[in-house]
Amino acid sequence: MTTKIAIVGAGIVGTTAAYYLKQNNPANEITIFDAGIGQATKAAAGIISPWLSKRRNQRWYHLARAGAVELARLSQELQLPLTCYQNCGTIITRSAPQKLEELYELALQRRHQAPQIGEITQLSQTEIHRQLPFLQAVPAPGILISGGSRLDGALFCKLLLEKLRAQQVEYRKGTATLLSEQQLLFKQQVCSFDVIILATGAWTAQMLEPLGIKLKVHPQKGQLLELQLPHWSAVSSPVLMPEAEFDLIPVENGRVLVGATHEDHGEFNLQPTTAARAKLLRVATPWLGKIDPLKVKNQRVGTRAYLPDFAPCVGKVPRHEKVLIGTGLGSSGLTTGPMVGKLLADLVANPDLELGYYSQPVANYL
Repeated sequence: MTTKIAIVGAGIVGTTAAYYLKQNNPANEITIFDAGIGQATKAAAGIISPWLSKRRNQRWYHLARAGAVELARLSQELQLPLTCYQNCGTIITRSAPQKLEELYELALQRRHQAPQIGEITQLSQTEIHRQLPFLQAVPAPGILISGGSRLDGALFCKLLLEKLRAQQVEYRKGTATLLSEQQLLFKQQVCSFDVIILATGAWTAQMLEPLGIKLKVHPQKGQLLELQLPHWSAVSSPVLMPEAEFDLIPVENGRVLVGATHEDHGEFNLQPTTAARAKLLRVATPWLGKIDPLKVKNQRVGTRAYLPDFAPCVGKVPRHEKVLIGTGLGSSGLTTGPMVGKLLADLVANPDLELGYYSQPVANYL
């Protein structure tokens, strides 16, 4: 049986949903619509290492843990290059010995249910510097989680879209507007579908307005910097997650990403700011030393989506069950996104699918 499906949004949720929909049923007719602006996936830092989070929301953890496994599986299945996905390990630092020991014990405990964590190694400051020789100083010791990875979200979506086009998935660039439960308006043309999936992140609230639905999702602006440092081989360089609210992600050809900011008042403003640039340079200085402004090669800007409980929401829209949403991924979008996409595809195949292990009902956010 052929199902005609529209996906609005070509970020990590939308592209993986299309991929799984084709896997579930190659006869599915899928059209992806994407406006091409503000996408959180393209601006994300790309750290896949959810296991040591101390969030109390268990649904988020179930989703993030499963997403990390699914992403590793996808990387093999799609034969992603190392520039896109790499199991490089993550180093997490703590200045207080007691906090570092607690983190180590948490890692050992969670490895029982999440073997993908891999090896857990305590590192001195000297050992961290050996792993990351571009650092000018190492203010604190840490632990290395060998199962941690990094993902280039923009490249992932680009490569996946290329594969989807080869499977006759149609990609249409431009803004699509929801007219009704099964209709979209695109370039002054009304398009009808059996199912519509909204993978529109922070824009999901606006998308649902024509249905009279008010979704409690709010946007958060995130900015990160791309620095060009003296060349070194980043083939196996781990990601650094210091105690502060920023990360250092070494990528190829001597580039390092620093970020990201969490700006609740930035909303949908996609302009890079000098304030964010200054803040990111300031927080990176204890690790990288004084940074020459000429080393800043790019400043990325994206808009994250957050719900009141800071966890993703996946499911059917009440009273409009042909409309499915996956939103609220926040700063963990590259980790939870593949699993959200999979759940949306599974929900198309089985409308009675129970999602309570991973998500609160959509009605809870209206």
